[in-house]
Amino acid sequence: MTRFLLVRHAVNEWVRTGKLAGWTPEVHLNDEGKMQAKALGERLASAKLEAIYSSPLVRCVETAEEIARHHENLEVRLDDGIGEVHYGEWQGEKLRRLAQRKEWYTVQHFPTRMSFPAGESMRGAQARAVDTIERLHRAHPKGIVVIAGHSDVIKMILAHYLGMHLDMFQRIAVSPASLSILALGSNRPMIENINDTSHIPSSK
Repeated sequence: MTRFLLVRHAVNEWVRTGKLAGWTPEVHLNDEGKMQAKALGERLASAKLEAIYSSPLVRCVETAEEIARHHENLEVRLDDGIGEVHYGEWQGEKLRRLAQRKEWYTVQHFPTRMSFPAGESMRGAQARAVDTIERLHRAHPKGIVVIAGHSDVIKMILAHYLGMHLDMFQRIAVSPASLSILALGSNRPMIENINDTSHIPSSK
């Protein structure tokens, strides 16, 4: 059985811009994000990891590197298959502006019908991510594998293995630096945890 530890990247400064980051390069973790990633790395320090995979985007790589810091025999492997949704012309746009478009409602309620201009469809993004998970399951049939990725992509993966229609995937919460666990064997998939943030120190 493969146990996938699905990790969302920690908080980054781009959030304060109010823009859709997408595949924007050089979006680094901020101080809060570094603290979150460090706490996540410490939580997984004793886990017997076989591999660590990350989206190529730097905010995910930096999060994954905090996990790898405790596993000297492992290096972070980049995989486009778990990269962010390709938002095309929406990338870099103000979220406030995007929310005024009629397509925003489609994204939130009927994502199976959404294809981003000069980008990819939500259905295509889910298929890409799930195909990647299945490929990595074959590569690591009995290991514990970290996947450092993005909120929408992780929610799409979870929705697929929960048997949930993609149009309902926005009902799943995946917070920064959270941990969700998917177990894949030869039988039915098992979701063992969703959006666990118990390792992150309280800001209160």
